Amino acid sequence: PSENSLQHPLSHQPKICSDSETADCVEEAFVFGEDLELNRFDGLPFSSRYYKLLQERQSLPVWKAREEFLDILVNNRLVIVSGTTKTGKSTQIPQWCAEFCLSAQYQHGVAVSTQIHSQQAVGLALRVADEMDVNIGHEVGYTIPLETCCSTDTVLRFCTDALLLREMMSDPMLEHYGAIVIDQAHERTVSTDILLGLLQDILVHRPDLRVVILTVSSMTDRLLAHYGSNVPVVSLEALCPAEVVYSNCSSKDYFYSALRLVLEIHRTKEEGDVVLFLASAQVRSFTQFNSDDGTVFVRNSIACFCCRGTVTTRCRLVFLSTSQGEDMFWAVDSVNFVIDVGLEKRYVYHPRIRANSEVLRSISRYQADIRKQLTGPTGKCFCLYPEERVLPVETSPQILDTNLTFTILFLKRMEIAGLRHCDFITRPDPEGLMQSLEELDYLAALDDDGNLSEIGIIISELPLDAQMAKALLASCEFDCVNEVVTISAMLSAPSCFLEPPVGRTQEVQQCHRKFRHPEGDHFTLINIYNAFKYSQRETCDVEKWCQDYHLNHRALQTADAIRSELTDILKRIELPISETSFGTKINTLNIKRALLAGFFMQIARDVDGSGNYFMLTNRHMAQVHPASSYGAKAHQLGFPEWVLFHEYTLSGNHGIRTVSEISPAVFIQTAPQYFYSNLPPSESKDLLQHILDQDGSGRKDKQQTLTINSKADKDYFSQCCCCPELCHLTQ
Repeated sequence: PSENSLQHPLSHQPKICSDSETADCVEEAFVFGEDLELNRFDGLPFSSRYYKLLQERQSLPVWKAREEFLDILVNNRLVIVSGTTKTGKSTQIPQWCAEFCLSAQYQHGVAVSTQIHSQQAVGLALRVADEMDVNIGHEVGYTIPLETCCSTDTVLRFCTDALLLREMMSDPMLEHYGAIVIDQAHERTVSTDILLGLLQDILVHRPDLRVVILTVSSMTDRLLAHYGSNVPVVSLEALCPAEVVYSNCSSKDYFYSALRLVLEIHRTKEEGDVVLFLASAQVRSFTQFNSDDGTVFVRNSIACFCCRGTVTTRCRLVFLSTSQGEDMFWAVDSVNFVIDVGLEKRYVYHPRIRANSEVLRSISRYQADIRKQLTGPTGKCFCLYPEERVLPVETSPQILDTNLTFTILFLKRMEIAGLRHCDFITRPDPEGLMQSLEELDYLAALDDDGNLSEIGIIISELPLDAQMAKALLASCEFDCVNEVVTISAMLSAPSCFLEPPVGRTQEVQQCHRKFRHPEGDHFTLINIYNAFKYSQRETCDVEKWCQDYHLNHRALQTADAIRSELTDILKRIELPISETSFGTKINTLNIKRALLAGFFMQIARDVDGSGNYFMLTNRHMAQVHPASSYGAKAHQLGFPEWVLFHEYTLSGNHGIRTVSEISPAVFIQTAPQYFYSNLPPSESKDLLQHILDQDGSGRKDKQQTLTINSKADKDYFSQCCCCPELCHLTQ
């Protein structure tokens, strides 16, 4: 490209008419064909809607900084744009980056913009395609989990941060892109933090790449401290905040206070919809509310309470959201009221005991500021907390609260590709790092030098957590792939069980009991999926079938899509897929062996016959979750002595979820010897040692049991993986 084209990437922007001249300009353009402005992206004339939307775009706060941003983008590889919600930065900045790539004739790649939510990626892609006057799926597209709407003509793509991260496994330097926009950097998701760390190294190797970080003002100083004070910052003007009303009471019952306030707002007859920010559990409670004032429905992860209007007025919508949901409402102009309880519930992972817990804590100051901006200057924001409360300046980074196993696995994969350094904005917890490395070592994902083994490379290819991926690989050897891939998909998707309506718990449990399998919850999930697929073939209304059995239709659809994706990946890397034989004794045993190959660290024993389970790894006590098959039938059949569980949570009654019965002898055969020897001393370990002493002397073939931890099995998988994409990584 010429020097002039790089200096002014938007020099061919169509002429903009004033408000009074717009209609005349459009009419004149249609009369005189030779004067039609052509869209540089598709070569077609602009429509009248383009000019209308262009006037709306010019009224956005971000438009005032357009020339400043473009000049900085040409001369700098990294740009920070700070501003609050409704400034237009999420829609306009990606468009300008796409036009910058166009000015270079896409020699360095196209543009991509990341979002933390799939719904936001889709919504922004639709809006931007409309503003650019192009077709969605062609020049502008989106990629979200299990759905891609792009083509070879796509020059601007919206995707989730996690998917862009996964794309780096096949394109480590992101050479397909000439401009990368990292939106919502202030949310501090794990994927965004990893991207921000790796992009700094990528910029060294690719001086032609442009990276734009969109964030709030309070995050700017931290980014400058990380990247250097010489990084240019474009600050956008803040909108006038709404009228803020703080709560004077110190009551901790925020849920009922918010509920009363919603009904009071509705009865005042003032126009406008309501956004209500609650903690996650409170949203579930609110969706169960039912009264003469309205009904509740849930769509796309946001619950909506519809308050009925009169004959002359429309119904009022009450959007229920949680933390990280502020930007969902950037395009909702009808919102006139915001109710903020000032709390959020987040899952926190405890590496020492391998457990998750729900923690209730205050939102950050920037979250509170964004929520106050959602209504504009004419609205009202009700903060159900005292004005003098001191809020944290920033949101706690998720990398401090989550299991780091996937992070370590991904970074090890990037080391193979040549990216050997990830400069985190916030360093992960050392204890969490050590626990994740230990877990990957137990799963045979690391070699003696601490690098990814052949098995580790295959595990990184699968969009599953490391333990589930190892179990799926083991199923290839145990001839139970069809069953374990179903379990993997069902556990990766949202729960297929709907929350029982008030007063109908027994009825719902009776419906779910029809699917229960005597061997445990993992097998019950297979029954549910098989019944769902059967209903698809035999009935015309699958959604009604799900309602009749109180199952989540959307979750089962997601599980079906995940299962197809996993099957395609196994075929691509040429791993064997056996025919299904679900229901036979040998198949049941093989499924348990495959699950134990990945989840041998999550074993528990009933110490007193009453459902009090002792977990061998952390020596904690837990009970089976009430929704489990064993939890419901324990009084009739009793609890199994030894179980494998999928998840341990500290919330509620310290429950273990998704539980299946196992044999201690099979556990001894499957678990790596060095894991077993490292178990802390306990009565349960002594029982295992007794079984081992009795069995070990008469079984010289113990080391030949079906487990993928031995060298022979590594050779087996090495021979199976003939995919060229993996072969060059394992050499």
